[in-house]
Amino acid sequence: MAGAGLNAVVEPDTTPVAVRSLCEFAARSGDLDHGFTPSPSADEGREGHREVTRRRPEHYLAELPLTGVCEGLALRGRADGYDPVQKRLEEIKTHRGDLSRLGAGKRALHLAQLRVYGALLCRAENLSGIELTLVYYDVSTGSETPITAQEDAESLWLYLSVLCRKYRHWAEAERAHRVARDRALTTLRFPFAGFRHGQRSLSESVYKTLMTGGTLLLQAPTGSGKTVGTLFPALLTLPRRSLDRLFYLTVRITGRQLALNGLQQIIESQSTPVPLRVLELSAREQACEYPDRACHGESCPLARGFFDNLDAARAELTQQQGVLDRNRLRQVALEHRLCPYYLTQEMARWADVVIGDVNHQFDQQASLHALTVQNDWRVALLIDEAHNLIDRARGMYSAELSQQRLLALKKTVPAALKTAFESLARRWRSLISETGANKNWQKPATVTVPLQSVPRSLDGALQGLISRITDYLAEQAVDARLQNLLFEAMAFLQLAQQFGEHSVCELSYRGPGTAVLAIHNLIPADFLRRRFEAGQATVLFSATLNPPDYQRHLLGLPGNSRWHELESPFQAAQLCVRIVPGISTRLRDRDKSLAPTVNRILSQFQHRPGNYLVYLSSFAYLDALYDAFQRVGTGVPTTRQRPGMNTEQRQAFIDSFNEAGQQVGFAVLGGAFAEGIDLPGSRLTGVFVLTLGLPPHDSRHEQLRERLQQRFGMGYEYAYLYPGCQKVIQAAGRLIRTPDDSGIIELIDDRFARGQVRRLLPRWWPQVALVAGKVAG
Repeated sequence: MAGAGLNAVVEPDTTPVAVRSLCEFAARSGDLDHGFTPSPSADEGREGHREVTRRRPEHYLAELPLTGVCEGLALRGRADGYDPVQKRLEEIKTHRGDLSRLGAGKRALHLAQLRVYGALLCRAENLSGIELTLVYYDVSTGSETPITAQEDAESLWLYLSVLCRKYRHWAEAERAHRVARDRALTTLRFPFAGFRHGQRSLSESVYKTLMTGGTLLLQAPTGSGKTVGTLFPALLTLPRRSLDRLFYLTVRITGRQLALNGLQQIIESQSTPVPLRVLELSAREQACEYPDRACHGESCPLARGFFDNLDAARAELTQQQGVLDRNRLRQVALEHRLCPYYLTQEMARWADVVIGDVNHQFDQQASLHALTVQNDWRVALLIDEAHNLIDRARGMYSAELSQQRLLALKKTVPAALKTAFESLARRWRSLISETGANKNWQKPATVTVPLQSVPRSLDGALQGLISRITDYLAEQAVDARLQNLLFEAMAFLQLAQQFGEHSVCELSYRGPGTAVLAIHNLIPADFLRRRFEAGQATVLFSATLNPPDYQRHLLGLPGNSRWHELESPFQAAQLCVRIVPGISTRLRDRDKSLAPTVNRILSQFQHRPGNYLVYLSSFAYLDALYDAFQRVGTGVPTTRQRPGMNTEQRQAFIDSFNEAGQQVGFAVLGGAFAEGIDLPGSRLTGVFVLTLGLPPHDSRHEQLRERLQQRFGMGYEYAYLYPGCQKVIQAAGRLIRTPDDSGIIELIDDRFARGQVRRLLPRWWPQVALVAGKVAG
């Protein structure tokens, strides 16, 4: 029936554009409206659409593809549903709660999409008119609110033409930019006189992967020039593979800055200008100017008239080539009275290279992934510090509900919210009784009850609470405590609907009013797989990705993902590695390990004075060893990591390791000082690592081990051994940062002597020496 729409001849000199993108560009006006109208999750939205279509007659056509050409634009999209008998075209939008809270701007955007689809369908099927219906489906109640209008084909096409003319001049400028960008990138030159040791091999491996498609796991040690070594070949492939975007994703702000610096070096080193738009994406909390205001025009001055002011700011920024970092974006945003965060989100549509956190591609609200799917972009992914992605992704797809937070708020909430809070409090008490958590509890212990599935007995009360808080916050000043509770409830419900063997659910209880209901993700692969599949090619790189199957399995990478381990630029002669098997650092032996470990540190310090870092598995172990070291009274200067250090305190800790210094520092494996910091030359003389860094053998990690054993047959290795050894190697890697560095590493624990562990150590390390108690040479 829609054959004309599907098979319409597309004129060769046209610019493709998605219907939604056209409307978001040309049909929005007025205020930004991201007030407290919590949208359904993606899964809730899909299920809502399915439910509405299930209610329609058999001849109803769901997900109707529509294409057409208007004003030089090749439009494409999918209308939600069409009844060919009634000549009724429907656009289905899911929502939660009172529909009147949906802002006028969003309603206008929804209607614009429907009218564009109506214009395309009338032209494709030669219809003189059509009935257009916006169907608002409430996921909380299952009710539909239809808004219907009869429109003639001529009016609809005229409306579409107006939108397309508004977009066309922009599309033409974008096409010209793309031609100029690709021409410049075709002749891009490496920014330095030559490659570092091993950097050419790194770049060639990245280039081949991006040119042929697929996935590469690249293990490249510190000092190999990973940042420029991956960015340079990736830029070369943009024109050669007709790629639309390059996403460079990191887990740390410092990683983003390195990428920005690297791109700046590449751009500025060329003999002719490179028209490349580079955008830094920031988190909301880093970019928001008014964190105490709601994101709509009645509350925030930078949301007021946002879409009316957007055109001028967007035009200004797209005329600027080079790096648009957070500071530059903020400056332009404030000049045009725009929210910096949402201006940055808008500019992601027009950037060639986007540098941001991995969350922007992989979490449940991932903006980059959503734009890729919506616009059918061809993108390449570069993922730095990829060894962190497993744990980060587990956090993205985990959530918990706190009874304690609810009860604390219940004491002070306004009368309008009392009933909702009391209803949820009652359901909490029932759930605790049903699980028996309170029956087996004895103070001060914590009882943890594993659950086979997520209890749904809280759903109704949670939905009611979300609705009431949303109504309240829509009319009142922002209350951070209520807002956090709202987000907590929404996140939990969203994950509860996606619960499967990739996750576990448990109820923990340590006394009346303290229960926590948690969903813990164990295998993020089931969520991440589709995100990787949306890209044309992916390169994941880090100094610690070994063994590759661990990454492939837990991240959901293709089975044919390539593995390349780069030769180290460092020499074995720069390093002395010793294993001390005579000291056990197991939990039961920790007290006995303190004195001999202190002796080893002091002996090494006296043998070669300098700066040393001692890494331990927990703050409790750190404090015990630090106190034991202090009691010896040697006068050796010391410093230690403390929980919750702020930015200034962390920097002071790092700065204390200066070239003229002589001290012993104590830090935690996997913490802020165990990776991502550089202490070259005499700023660091040696590293001591106590324990394998294995996660605790608690109930959760045992659940993880069992689940990974069932899925992959590698329970102990994937749950304990590999994550622990990665932390050890990352910490030890703080020592040798340049070809001129030298020093010693001591691995203190008998388990380091096992072949299974030694095979995971970096291959460039020298022959490891097993020592007893005395410093050798």
